Amino acid sequence: MLDVRRMILLREVKVRGTLAAVAEALGLSPSAVSQQLGQLEKSVGVELLRKTGRGVQLTPQAEILVTHASDILESLERAEADLASSLTSVTGSIRIAVFQSAALALLPDALRILRREHPELRVEMVQREPETALYETWARDFDLVIAEQYPGHAAVRHAELDRVHLTSDAIRLAVPHEGLPPVASLADTADLPWVMEPRGAASRHWAEQICRRAGFEPDVRFETADLQAQIRLIASGNAVALMPDLVWTGRVPSVQLLELEGKPRRSIFTSVRRAGANRPAVLACREVLERTAMQVAAA
Repeated sequence: MLDVRRMILLREVKVRGTLAAVAEALGLSPSAVSQQLGQLEKSVGVELLRKTGRGVQLTPQAEILVTHASDILESLERAEADLASSLTSVTGSIRIAVFQSAALALLPDALRILRREHPELRVEMVQREPETALYETWARDFDLVIAEQYPGHAAVRHAELDRVHLTSDAIRLAVPHEGLPPVASLADTADLPWVMEPRGAASRHWAEQICRRAGFEPDVRFETADLQAQIRLIASGNAVALMPDLVWTGRVPSVQLLELEGKPRRSIFTSVRRAGANRPAVLACREVLERTAMQVAAA
């Protein structure tokens, strides 16, 4: 009989790439992980892992076991969701990954409502960049992710994750009221200093593309993933940037906002593993987030 726990450990190697990463994620020592996988190899009688530099490579036989381990995990998650659905209250815990502007605009009110309406539910939130958060939700580090998608830039898709639209917001050109030459359009920023998120972020890629379509390469002098830091740089007259409207929720903009050609909008969505989509905690969080997003949009 195959040891299911060891099969799931093998899947973790597939997901995370190294024994050290698996050990860190699961709170084990690398030697303990290696020992368990060695026992699995012994029980099946075939080689499962081959060393490749600092990492390991799964053999074709290991890939077969990983596929079955994923099926087992999905089945267990569906069973947990069905069991939780039989209860009369929403209980347990749920881990949410969210990007910064959604964390600032949506989570405070959503958490307050969840605490009032579902007091037995424990909600944990971690700020993550959307691309990373989607992967980590697929890897089972999180139960629900709030992610974003920029116009013409498709967010990564994982087969085991669903996708439900939550809201959208306009993206505008943010310029200071003073400190830089007057700006009337995107083209006027060709010679001005820009602040953007680090390379690799979807927002950075989209911002660079829209500038190039306007006929110039942006002079990105400042890089930060912190939108609050970006706003301070703009308001103080040091930079310009492209800003989504969600960052201004509950406050008056401290910068001048100009419409972009075509009035582009960013899409915001939630994703969960399909096997756990009917879990009461997930349904409750999605319902409250949708309610909160509608209130923000109407404000």
